Amino acid sequence: MQKRHKDRFRYFQELARTTKEYYIELLRSLDISIGVGTRVLEIGCGEGGNLLPFAQMGCSVTGIDICSSRIEQAAEFFKREKQKGSFLCENFVLLDNSKGEIGTFDIIIVRDVIEHIEPPYKKDFMTHIKDYMTERSVVLVCFPAWQNPFGGHQQISDGFVSKIPFIHLLPNPLYKAILTLSGTKSDTIQELFSIKRSQVTVESFERLIKTIGFTVIIRQLWLINPHYKQKFHLTPRLLAPIFSKIKYLRNFYTTSCTYVLKI
Repeated sequence: MQKRHKDRFRYFQELARTTKEYYIELLRSLDISIGVGTRVLEIGCGEGGNLLPFAQMGCSVTGIDICSSRIEQAAEFFKREKQKGSFLCENFVLLDNSKGEIGTFDIIIVRDVIEHIEPPYKKDFMTHIKDYMTERSVVLVCFPAWQNPFGGHQQISDGFVSKIPFIHLLPNPLYKAILTLSGTKSDTIQELFSIKRSQVTVESFERLIKTIGFTVIIRQLWLINPHYKQKFHLTPRLLAPIFSKIKYLRNFYTTSCTYVLKI
């Protein structure tokens, strides 16, 4: 497991920098107003790093996560940064907004979350997002294509497995045996196999959002993930258009998919 996954404040700061440098600028390119009066929701917010730059710009930010320890860290880290944010420990799919208790948002962020949601629940999850939207709202969705070298999130495992590309594509019994041999904890193995069952690809995601009725405003497929600038000091790079159009094969070299959606 990389050090950044253990040092959560460092991870929080790295996410904030990436969001400020790339995702806020992406939204601004669509003439989306970001500042005082803008309401921002992040679903699966973790420690809240993606929300920090929005809060610093005067936005009203809300984060939802099912993990109580992450929500506690988000509140702590925002306090440390002297910023205001509202953080809820909830299962988003079960959260009721039918009477507008939580309200609607101008910007909704779903960054590196959809790959953690198993297939039977994906449609309900994405459909439920519409309860928090108006016709002016946008949804920013980011995820790693499943077949890319580290699309299985094996970097969160322990030992030598965390540095082996494509190992998540091995048959389940062999993959589990290697994870166990490497010293990966059982709860981490369970999480990795949940991601393996999820297997989000460019094609499966686009079929899903089409079924639900989302419109794609922007699609970016990255050869070098924008966040790799923080992680590995690499310059982010989009796929060449010719390679981004090769269905199925493109998932093997797309380290991050970025979508901006509307209803």
